[in-house]
Order: sequence, then C-alpha cells, then structure tokens
Amino acid sequence: MNRPRALVSRLLKEVTRAAGEFSLLAEGDKVAIAVSGGKDSRALLELLLAHRRKARSRYELVALHVVGTSAGFPDLRPVLEPWFEELGVDYHFAQLELAPDEPLPLDCFRCSWNRRRALFTAAVELGCPKVALGHHADDAAATTLMNLMFSGRLETMAPQVGFFDGAVTVIRPLIYVSGKKLAEFAARSGYPEPPPCPWGLASQRAQIQQLLRSFGRGQGQIRANLWGAARQAMGF
Repeated sequence: MNRPRALVSRLLKEVTRAAGEFSLLAEGDKVAIAVSGGKDSRALLELLLAHRRKARSRYELVALHVVGTSAGFPDLRPVLEPWFEELGVDYHFAQLELAPDEPLPLDCFRCSWNRRRALFTAAVELGCPKVALGHHADDAAATTLMNLMFSGRLETMAPQVGFFDGAVTVIRPLIYVSGKKLAEFAARSGYPEPPPCPWGLASQRAQIQQLLRSFGRGQGQIRANLWGAARQAMGF
C-alpha cells in the first residue's frame, strides 16, 4: 500500500468540506456505509474512518454489504470480511431477497431497486438512520446530463436526501471528490477489481460517462458546470 500523504489529505479535505457544507455528519450519528466491493465504496469506508478519527463530533460507522448471490452475483463475503476485520470496523451482510416471480437476470433498474431496498431495510434494522453512498463528483455530473437528455429535467444527486418520511437519510460524502482521484487512491490501496456488472457497459450511465470522457481535458470544467447548474436549480 503506497498512498501519498498529499493525495489522502486532499481527499479528506473534500470529504470534510462536503460534511460541513451539507451537514452530513453530526454528533451521535450511526451511519451505515454501503460497501458494494468496488473502488468507490471501499474508498468511502476508509476515508470516513479517517475523517472520524479527526472530527470533533463523535459518530458510529457500520460497513453494510448486500449479498447478491440470489440474483446470480458472486459472493464477495470471503473478500470483504477479512478486510473489514483488518480495518477494525463493525460490519454486516444483508441478503438480497427477490420476489418469487422476479425475472432473472436482473436488468440495471431492477437490480438497483432491489439492492436499495435491501440496503435501507438492513440499515433501519441496525439502527442506522443515515446511509452513506459512494457517489462522487463525476457521478453527479453524469446524473445531471442523463436527466437533461432522457427526462428533460435539470436535476442531479443531492448530497443529502431523505426517504420514507425521514426514516432513512442518504448522504454522499464524496460529492466533491473526482473519479480520477478515487481511481488513484484505489490503485495506491491495491483494491482488487470486483466482478464486472453484466449490464454495466450498456447502461445509459456508462454511455454518458464515455461521452464526457471524450472531451479530454475539457471534461473537468464540463462536469463542474453540470454540477453547478443542477445544484443552483435544485437550491442546495
């Protein structure tokens, strides 16, 4: 593991900025961190553990992974459990439960919907009213462009949003972190590559991300403009 201190410091600074600006973490919070096994969610867990060590407010963290073997996905517990143990973080595995008539394989929408349901249900059972997701700045920009192109709406991912009348609040501490920085952090950390999603390359999101990457060096400013415009329109 070879993480430059400057990189870690920059990432923590951006997490701290988001946490403060959008009131994501407060004294006494118990937060479930959705760990899919990918680089973004792994980085989120490690960065929040580091943030907690330096934060003035005290809050609890629980790593939460949804096991998708019922939908034909590989079992990542043998990979994630020793890593959670090494980090010294509380953790929990929740089973993805599907309706008997659910057609397989799951498409992107149904997979996301069922995983989110399992995630929220487990978080409530664990006493975690907040759920942290690993969405980053590039995801927010891509969501803005997707909504514009396919729905005609200027909307993006909110840094904090409530569900079920406030029973669950989703927070996105990586909202100011670029995908490029997270990729570098993941490479330096030696995270293993998770099995690829069978729908990943054909999804609308993947196509939008490829479009943004096609602008080369200009993509950074484009992503920032998309995020800024949607944030202004949504009032946060």
